[in-house]
Amino acid sequence: MPKHGKRYRALLEKVDPTKVYTIDEAARLVKELATAKFDETVEVHAKLGIDPRRSDQNVRGTVSLPHGLGKQVRVLAIAKGEKIKEAEEAGADYVGGEEIIQKILDGWMDFDAVVATPDMMGAVGSKLGRILGPRGLLPNPKAGTVGFNIGEIIKEIKAGRIEFRNDKTGAIHAPVGKVSFPPEKIADNIRAFIRALEASKPEAAKGTFLRSVYVTSTMGPSIRINPHS
Repeated sequence: MPKHGKRYRALLEKVDPTKVYTIDEAARLVKELATAKFDETVEVHAKLGIDPRRSDQNVRGTVSLPHGLGKQVRVLAIAKGEKIKEAEEAGADYVGGEEIIQKILDGWMDFDAVVATPDMMGAVGSKLGRILGPRGLLPNPKAGTVGFNIGEIIKEIKAGRIEFRNDKTGAIHAPVGKVSFPPEKIADNIRAFIRALEASKPEAAKGTFLRSVYVTSTMGPSIRINPHS
């Protein structure tokens, strides 16, 4: 097992391992524990009471964080016809059709999110599925990244909408802001994410859904929280 450095061990001493913190307490503490020389991302990690091997228990959804992510999200829109202009006016960083699909096939990946109109999904899925899928970037109706209302989708993503889905261990990991945010805004974003997560509970999942929830910064130790505080 890798050993943590002196800085990390000193920060770990500030976290009570026997305590379950309130969201407000964690929002203040995560700022104190962020000592890296860059604006660390605040993350939420939750262990869910689901069986990830069963498709009817998988969790996937989106949430618009009230205070955004604190970073510029580069959005690629794949569309054609009038929807190209709509995407450009909504603030998409890159817009195109078949030519931009080919650009991705040639190795271009300078974007953070991909949206598409339904009439382009045949080409997107068949040509880019193996490239974008493993990176979590393939447009999907369930994730709200496919639709003819492409301008609205782009504006929501730019404003701080994030997608979440469980991994193969039944856990969820999501960014909810930056440590430079005031603690009140960090707490607001955490609550918005947890509400969206609870709303996405599959009917097939029984028992406690949120088994454990932790908040951490990119380089800091984790803080266990009471998600209902």
